[in-house]
Amino acid sequence: MSLLKSTLLLGLIFISVKSISQQPAAHTFSVKDCIEYAMKNNVQVKNALLDIQVQKQDNRVTTAQALPSVNGSAGFTDNLKIPTQLLPGEFFGQPAGTYIPVQFGTQYSAMGSVTLQQTLFDGQVFVGLKARKTSIDYREKSLAVTQDMIKQNIYKIYYQLVVSKTQIQQIDANINRSKDLLRVNTALQKNGFGEQIEVDRTSVQLANFQTRKLSIESTIKNGYYGLKFLMGMPEKDSLVLTDSLSEDQLKQGLLNEGIYSYENRSDYQVLQSTVKLQEFNLKRYKLAFLPTVSLTGNYLRQGQGTEFNIFGKGQWFSSAYAALNLSVPLFNGFSKDANIKKAKFQLEQAQNQLEDLKNSIDNSTMQAVNTFHSAISTLDDQKRNVELAERVYQQSQKKYESGLGSLLDITNAQSDLSIAQSNYISAMYDAVIAKIDYLYATGQLQ
Repeated sequence: MSLLKSTLLLGLIFISVKSISQQPAAHTFSVKDCIEYAMKNNVQVKNALLDIQVQKQDNRVTTAQALPSVNGSAGFTDNLKIPTQLLPGEFFGQPAGTYIPVQFGTQYSAMGSVTLQQTLFDGQVFVGLKARKTSIDYREKSLAVTQDMIKQNIYKIYYQLVVSKTQIQQIDANINRSKDLLRVNTALQKNGFGEQIEVDRTSVQLANFQTRKLSIESTIKNGYYGLKFLMGMPEKDSLVLTDSLSEDQLKQGLLNEGIYSYENRSDYQVLQSTVKLQEFNLKRYKLAFLPTVSLTGNYLRQGQGTEFNIFGKGQWFSSAYAALNLSVPLFNGFSKDANIKKAKFQLEQAQNQLEDLKNSIDNSTMQAVNTFHSAISTLDDQKRNVELAERVYQQSQKKYESGLGSLLDITNAQSDLSIAQSNYISAMYDAVIAKIDYLYATGQLQ
């Protein structure tokens, strides 16, 4: 019984530990925290980091081509039937034209050898050695491109979710206004000072605001799902955003417009590395016309015997040699020439892509600056519209409460305020996107 109790206790402990380990984690993150988390957990970033490790191993393979290689071999032979050869009979005092069958060798033989090979000169190998650093640099710059794309999307989603907090606050305020108005109209209707249609109209407006809030909350929830997926965070984990966003923050950077450097863009750096690699590739094919020089050394130990225990009773003999080898390419069907021309075309393509990217950066930067200006201007206009709509609503409310205005006036004012608020939120969204696109275009996204 005690054993059963102990087993059950251990089982309960195991289940408890397992359930604790599976509990969702709670995260309270700034936008920088989100980016830092993504740089460790996003699958694309992980694979880009693995690409660097793969390239390092490829570089080791290239390095190995310039290092000596040592190979060993061993063998054991049982000559079940020793080969027979015929020798002229004259060697043994026999008549001319006769042959004597003779068997050479022993039934058992063994051998062991070690061979060393060292490349002394191979132009293609030496170019590969020089290209190792550039290959790593290319992979690292490719990683930076992936990281920048993820940063850009995280910034956009994060700050759109931050703006959505303001949107929820605004619609909550509209719901509270509608509830207050509904209470007033209901009371007036019960006391014979109002009509049922006024109560119904207010109820419809309240229902519309509540339905809209549900739609916005669903969109926000999906936004959180998207942000967590982009970060590589489990969906079951909770995420709370701590950063805020003001109009002043959005306007920062307007004075730095048009100031940028191509080298700040990670995709430009990738193409620069691509051009260098293509230059190495062209040089590699050109050096293929040069001779290759290598050194070979071999040591052989061979034993023979008439008994199976050759290692104990056989006779052993040694041999060794060293050789200097020169290989001169003479003709290979013009394949080297074709490779050189192909490498030249590929280098020219990479250079063209680099120039085209410069033009693309110029174009995207100018567009980003223009869009940024337009978004900030629109944001200022929409802010003024909200302030004006709030004043109109307050005045309509006062008139209605004092009996000088109609329900239609306050309903229209409430509708206009709601539209102005929606336009302001849209302007905030657009300004966020424009600011991030501007920073990305100019290579300033950190």
